[in-house]
Amino acid sequence: MNDELIQIGRQAKQAATKISQLDTVTKNRILSQFADELMNQTDQILTANQQDLTAATQMPAKFTDRLKLTKQRIKDMAEGLRQVAALPDPIGNIDRGWTNEAGLLIEQKRVPIGVIAMIFEARPNVTVDASALTFKSGNAVILRGGKEALHSNLALADALRYVLRKNHLDENMIQILHDTSHQTADELMHLNEYLDVLIPRGGAGLIQAVLKNSTVPVIETGAGNCHIYVDESAEEKIAVDIVVNAKVQRPSVCNAAEKLLIHQSVAQRLLPPIAKALTAHGVELRGDEQSRKIVDTIKPASPADWSTEYNDLIMAVKIVPDEQAAIEHINHYSTGHSEVIITDNYQNSQTFLNQVDSACVYVNASTRFTDGFQFGFGAEIGISTQKLHARGPMGLKELTTTKYVIRGNGQIRN
Repeated sequence: MNDELIQIGRQAKQAATKISQLDTVTKNRILSQFADELMNQTDQILTANQQDLTAATQMPAKFTDRLKLTKQRIKDMAEGLRQVAALPDPIGNIDRGWTNEAGLLIEQKRVPIGVIAMIFEARPNVTVDASALTFKSGNAVILRGGKEALHSNLALADALRYVLRKNHLDENMIQILHDTSHQTADELMHLNEYLDVLIPRGGAGLIQAVLKNSTVPVIETGAGNCHIYVDESAEEKIAVDIVVNAKVQRPSVCNAAEKLLIHQSVAQRLLPPIAKALTAHGVELRGDEQSRKIVDTIKPASPADWSTEYNDLIMAVKIVPDEQAAIEHINHYSTGHSEVIITDNYQNSQTFLNQVDSACVYVNASTRFTDGFQFGFGAEIGISTQKLHARGPMGLKELTTTKYVIRGNGQIRN
């Protein structure tokens, strides 16, 4: 095991004890200063980001879109920090309490998890989002970003650590690995003595590698093979607007829609305007035989298309005979992220909500809302597609655990 990594783990463990004792007022004050410091260091952060972008000129556009920082994106990160500061602090909350037959007062109390590690790809905003949420929830964090975003991540982390030092707090409450090698990432996955949980955030390959190799408990954040089902009662304008927004607004992210299912009774009427609007935005459509008979510019879809997360201006289209067929298709191919029904039929909407097995299920709204910021969490540590501990966008509460506090007055068990 790498001695430097062990030292980082020890530092995080010590820092976790200190941060768990900070009061809410102090944490909120530091979060506000984090936001101010990001704005103060905007030029330095953008210069560092430009180094990463210059080295990534051969990368596809969907990659550089995730990597690129702008003044507005830094401003958004700062606003996210302020929103986290404004949120209620879950630490110390009592989930439930009761007195048992022996007269013991038993309370279930919210406490920090401890040390959280994150392995993520070319998304510099994760550095700030993860630091904000772990700090507010009383956890120390170890961040391992991708080599493609190294300069950006270091600049962002340095700004936050500067604030901690300035306030005479342990800067190791937030640590970022300078070594982005696969070997170090693999060793991080086995740092059980110091890590309480590991959260991967990125593409399917990264997530599966962590799930397969980590001996540290993992919260799975999933790839997004997200679906939109256009029901037989859907209104044309609503359908067009939602599909275009979900696919086009930011196609490189996990909450972008990748698949379009349309009820056969309205396919002749609704698929042409939807396809026209999508192709006007440069979207390549791939479809089944029925959809290609309706719109001849749609390319044939392969079997692999139905399970592929494109993260690009590509969308697969399928005509389905009824809602139940749509639900069965979604539950078979979905990654359990976000799915939408567009309908004016209340009963159909309820059936869809009840039977689709994903973290976020929408009626008449874009998948792009599956986001901690949009949900009012200020930021998110990731979007969990598993069912244990956390599911969907993970905010402050999902970064806590519970312990039982029991008070007696001399009871012994018979």
